[in-house]
Amino acid sequence: MNTSKHPLIWGHRGASGYAPENTLPAFQMAADMGADGVELDIQMTKDGVIVVCHDETIDRTSTGKGWLKDYTFDELRRLDFSNGNAAYEGTKIPTMEEVLDLLDPTGLTINIELKTGIIFYDRIEEKILELVRRKGWQNRVIYSSFNHYTVCRIKELDSSAKVGLLYGDGPIDMPGYGLRLGADALHPAFYNLQYPNYMEDCRKNSLDVNVWTVNSEKDLLACRDYGVHAVITNYPAKARKLYEG
Repeated sequence: MNTSKHPLIWGHRGASGYAPENTLPAFQMAADMGADGVELDIQMTKDGVIVVCHDETIDRTSTGKGWLKDYTFDELRRLDFSNGNAAYEGTKIPTMEEVLDLLDPTGLTINIELKTGIIFYDRIEEKILELVRRKGWQNRVIYSSFNHYTVCRIKELDSSAKVGLLYGDGPIDMPGYGLRLGADALHPAFYNLQYPNYMEDCRKNSLDVNVWTVNSEKDLLACRDYGVHAVITNYPAKARKLYEG
């Protein structure tokens, strides 16, 4: 529960405005900047290792090319995932377990987005739940996905797991839909906050609102005024300074 006067601050793919997205340096930087949590994306390698990467292909963020699912973990580790940032040359793709270990002492929350919209990774829901249980992170994780079948599968496997529904352009009565699916939160793109009675309906249905991706000062302040639960931002230091002066 957020008891502060401003939204919680979650680093989008870590502090991705400052360090290569979805890497250990970006997650450590978010913690150092005073973020309350981080948002990240998980996929699965050819040999079944859960790794942290946003795109289904590795062309944009690494020195490799092609589908992530076609690489073994060892093959991916030979590549540079610094996303062209010379200051971080040689940065490797992290496993989800490595991120849990890194952030374990910090107390941060992790929003784990399952990237199952294009590729249906075999049993990824079971595997991430098992990993989180094994590492003792059950109370510090919320799972989300644009694939709402995946969100429902997580809840089916573990009714105590917290889940959020990711979405873009505004469907009608999203709070009612979230309630019917048993969601704990909605994860809208920022512009969805303007729809009629949206925040009021979310509050009535006890749904947290965690908004992506909020980077400008104007939008960060609007999220505070709307009373959202958390903002997902590339610039956690900027958000912290703005909210706390």
